[in-house]
Amino acid sequence: MKLVMAVIKPFKLDEVRDALTSIGVDGLTATEVKGYGRQKGHTEIYRGAEYAISFLPKIKIEVAVKDELAERVVEAITGAAKTGQIGDGKIFVFDLKNVVRIRTGETDADAL
Repeated sequence: MKLVMAVIKPFKLDEVRDALTSIGVDGLTATEVKGYGRQKGHTEIYRGAEYAISFLPKIKIEVAVKDELAERVVEAITGAAKTGQIGDGKIFVFDLKNVVRIRTGETDADAL
């Protein structure tokens, strides 16, 4: 099992969710986060004063899937989230050792 975590631009969330649904992903978790990478933030002007915004709003998506679906999930997220501009985000893939569905007690792949 794999945990695929992606950090994307907020306006791409619906497109990514639709892409994941189309390949059979049943659920995901999305969290509003802030961060920066190569963008290094940006500056904004408020009431005539310039402010440095170091952390930019992003969405973190987490999807737990069977091993054989992980590569398709990465491809779906990449395709749906890509704008070709700096700050499109990153995707991280982690091994999952154990999963438990709280309601039924099912474990591992059965719990996904």
